[in-house]
Parts: sequence; C-alpha cells; structure tokens
Amino acid sequence: MQIQAPVSKKASIDECKSLLKCCFLLSVGQALVLHFMKFFFGLLSFFWVSAAICAAERPNVLFIAIDDLNDWVGFMDGHPQAQTPNMDALAKRGRNFINAHCAVPVCSASRVSVMSGVAATTHASYELGPRYEQLPALEAVPTIQGYFKHHGYYTLSGGKVLHHDFNGRLAEDIDRSLGRNRSPRPRQPMSRPTHWSGAWDWGAYPENDAEMADIQLAHKAAKALKEKFDKPFFMSIGFFRPHVPLFVPPKWFKLYEAEKLILPKNPKSDLDDLPGNFLSINNYAAAPTHDEVMSSSKQRSLSHAYLASVSFVDHCVGIVLNALTSSPHNENTLIVLWSDHGFHLGEKQHWAKRTLWEESTRVPLLIAGPGIKPGQLCNEPASLIDLYPTLVELCNLPKPSHLEGVSLVPQLSDPRKPRVKPAITSSYFGNHSIRSRDWRLIVYEGGAKELYDHRNDRDEYRNWANDPAHQAVCDELANWLPKKAAPEFKDKSERFRPRKK
Repeated sequence: MQIQAPVSKKASIDECKSLLKCCFLLSVGQALVLHFMKFFFGLLSFFWVSAAICAAERPNVLFIAIDDLNDWVGFMDGHPQAQTPNMDALAKRGRNFINAHCAVPVCSASRVSVMSGVAATTHASYELGPRYEQLPALEAVPTIQGYFKHHGYYTLSGGKVLHHDFNGRLAEDIDRSLGRNRSPRPRQPMSRPTHWSGAWDWGAYPENDAEMADIQLAHKAAKALKEKFDKPFFMSIGFFRPHVPLFVPPKWFKLYEAEKLILPKNPKSDLDDLPGNFLSINNYAAAPTHDEVMSSSKQRSLSHAYLASVSFVDHCVGIVLNALTSSPHNENTLIVLWSDHGFHLGEKQHWAKRTLWEESTRVPLLIAGPGIKPGQLCNEPASLIDLYPTLVELCNLPKPSHLEGVSLVPQLSDPRKPRVKPAITSSYFGNHSIRSRDWRLIVYEGGAKELYDHRNDRDEYRNWANDPAHQAVCDELANWLPKKAAPEFKDKSERFRPRKK
C-alpha cells in the first residue's frame, strides 16, 4: 500500500496559482496564435490578390515574324518606291530599330536563335537544320513561347514562326495552333529559267487573296484577337512572303510599274577589294548567281515580284493590326514585328541571303505598345536575340539565366541611350560580322577581313580592313568576336551542295 505525503495548505494555494497562470498564458498564447494566423492568411491573401492583379496587368504580346523581308519598306527607306502603309503606321506608333540585325542570315538558324535567346555559336545551328528540339545545347532551353506559357501566358502560334514548327517536345509550348497552310503554286514554271531551283519562280498567281496562306493566317489571328482571355496571351504569327517563290495575286503587281522601278546598284568594281574567300559563304546553290540573273534579264521582273510580295504581306499585317485596334486588348498589347534576315536583290552582285553584308544581316524591327513613346528612331545596334530578354523585362517575368542577348528596354525608354554591345551575326561556322553604330567588321574563317564605314558608306563599297589608319577600329571591333564557337551540329554543310546545271 502506497502512502501519500500530506499536502499543506500553502502548497495547495501555490499549485492553484500556477494552474491559473498556465491557463492565462495558454489563453494569451492561443490569442496570439489566432492573431498571427489571421495576419498570415491575410498577408497570403494579399499576395494572392496582388499576384492576380499583376498577372492581369501583364501586357499581352503580339509577335509578328516576316520571312526574308529586307529594308525595302517605307519605314526603313531601303527602296523609294516601296508601298507598306500598315507597317509604316506601326513604325510611327513605337520604336523603329533601324540598325537591327539577325544572329544568322538564314531562316532556320535565325529563328532558333530568336526563340531560344542564344547565338548560333552556342546552339550550333548555322544553316537550315537541325530542328530546335534536335540540338543538344537547347535540350534544357525553353522557347520564348514555352517560357511565357510556364509563367501564366496563354500561347497561340500560326504560320512560319520556327522554321520547322513546334514539333516533338516543343508542341507543349503552344496552347492553340492557328495553322500552317501553304499557298498554291502553278503547275508549270511562270518566270524562272528551267535550270534554276524550283523555289526561284515568280508571277501574278493565284487570282485571289483568299487562296493565299498568309491571308488565311491573318484572318485567323484577327478572329482570335477578338476573343476574351482569362490570362495574358502570347500570340506568335509568321508570314511566308516575301520568301521565294514570289507568287502573289495580280493586284499587288499592279501597284508598281515594272519599267519605272528603281533597281539596286551593283557596280562591277564593288567586289575588287574583297578577300578571295568571301564566296565560300556567298555561293549558295539553291539561289541563282548574279551572272545568271543578269544574263537572263530577270533583275527587273524579280525586283517587281519582290516589291509586290512586300506590299502583299504589309496588307496581311494590316489585317492583324486593325483587328487588334478594335479588340479589347488594344491598350495592353506589346507588338513586335521582325524579319528573320535580310535579302539581296543584286546588291554586291548577290541574290538571296547568307552573306555577312548589310543587305543580308539587317532586318526590320519594330516594337510598339503601352509605355513606348511613338515615332522615334533608334540607331543603336540591336540583335534579334535581344527580343527574348526585352519581352521578359517588359512583361515583368523573372529573367532566365541562359539568355545571351541584351534587353532593349533602355533604348525603348530613350532611343539615344548608347549601347555597348554590337550586333553579332554568324554565317556558316567560323564566319562573323560585328556591327556597331558606325562600323561593320567581317572576319572570315581563316582570318580574312572586311571593314565598312557606315557613316559615309551605307552600301559598303569601300573595304578599309587593310588600311593601317583603320587598324584601331578593326582591333576594337574584333574584341567582340566569339571567343569560343560551337562547331556546326550537322554532318555536311549546305555550302558544298553542287549547283544544278
């Protein structure tokens, strides 16, 4: 039997006091806990609401790509007869980057660079392939569409945005496809000599705009823009014209009188001061040579077809922009219009692209939308790989670590804001152009160089690379050459393709 010690009265009172104290502290603690929980959930609700508000206030993005469009547009003054009223109007609404350049002067590799935000010297595609999803260097790199989708955007895409479209793992980057149709072609060649590539044909065909894939895409985009979305959207659309073949309906040819067209200058002496190996990247088999064009007297009709195609695609752009203007998204949509590279029409005795000269690297680039002052030109160099970081910043998204471009937001705020980094373009492996505000340096594989003074020579007629007085300029620009370039991820380069005879 266990005997309990007697309990004194004092001890009983002390225990009661302790018990009461515990109860009091417990009640106070509970109150504090409840108060903290109310505060915490209130704060959490605030952040949830704030995040929702921020998401709602994030601007939409309308991302318009145009294939093979050079400076033959009114707002770039590349051809005095070009009729592009819709793009000209857009240029007056926002910032016109008149010194913008592609990362690679060929469709596929250029678009891979734009969508990834990295240069060819990193992703290792310098030509028409491989596809984005086939490049090991981009395995963990999201496309700009995929990145925006991951951060709450609804993504739409149609036409030629990526050269090979959003296939494989990239299919998840797009919430809605707007389609990718092809325009009809005549069964028989219309204008090209029989030994030319089938792509290099042109003429007034088909009869009506409605048959053209670009028109169909423009109307699909216009219809989508009239919808209401429960989140901000990123709409990317890619028009095919003025890429060859240059077929557009007759009414677009009628805008221009062929015999009155001003043709590009191509003096015979232009290439006399160039290094002998420049043809290693300028002799693409699928395009006709300058001699072939001139000997067949096709320069005028080709230039006519190109201008007709430019005016046609301007009309397509107008359909989309007019739809946006009348939509509920007009006040909160950023518009970006760009081309994947330029295009030669006889300048420097060359046709098509792939060169490192101004006609091939320079591209139209317009950015308009909320907060961007209208009607101001920017002469500072810009690269298409700058679009990814620019849009990320404008839309208040976290900046990904893989980006190699530089945001253009400072130049959107003040077009006179100096930019340190020049625009760098690579053509095939080992060939690079460095374009600053005033100069262009070209360095070919093997070390041969060209240097042009754009303050006095916009046509790049005089090569100063071998002039001792310009050595300091060469050296300064050469500091921007890629220190390490990934070799091309392709078995055989297209530059070794034999010409059709």
